[in-house]
Amino acid sequence: MNMNIEQARHNMTAWQVRGWEVLDRRVLEVMERVPREQFVPPAWRNLAFADMALPLGHGECMMPPIVEGRLLQALALTGREDVLEIGTGSGFLTACLARLARRVASIDKHEDFIDVARKRLRGLAIDNAEPVAAEAVHGYQPGGVFDVIVVTGAVLSVPGRFARWLKPGGRMFVIRGASPVMEAVLMHHEGEGRFREQGLFETDLPYLEHAAPEPHFSI
Repeated sequence: MNMNIEQARHNMTAWQVRGWEVLDRRVLEVMERVPREQFVPPAWRNLAFADMALPLGHGECMMPPIVEGRLLQALALTGREDVLEIGTGSGFLTACLARLARRVASIDKHEDFIDVARKRLRGLAIDNAEPVAAEAVHGYQPGGVFDVIVVTGAVLSVPGRFARWLKPGGRMFVIRGASPVMEAVLMHHEGEGRFREQGLFETDLPYLEHAAPEPHFSI
């Protein structure tokens, strides 16, 4: 065990994540137990525990640890949920979700992300998460509905099809709005197509494909 890495991981959870009002013991434990450095591209591995977004390629990024922590805490997972993650990315959040929920279906349009995430998850003996290559806004068709949906790329507005994939009583985390000021929102499905929204915090992330504002041109 590299004690420098273990100390850096502990500092990340104890000072950054906990310092941003993440107090859920299970969330803090899973973020300290899943080896984040193994999910970071080699060129950025020395910044694996830094309070910043890290490039993944294709214009995508890995969320800062504090955002991941707030996201996981807001979901209040009990271990009984079926989760859909839209945007696999590095696979780190996938691994955390898998440790906290019953099952995770994860999709990403980038097949190389999916291939790498599968290898990383297998390396940690995580067998209740299945990454699949798919485009979310127009292409993906799930085989059922979910207790929880996590959207890790921003959307200008939430696609209606995402809401239809959520069970009554379920909840969806999404980052919505116009860059550079977006709001992280937890949407609670109260039944019969009614949703209650809970604003969480402000951030800024790259948009999902087909979910960005139309380009604006001026003369």
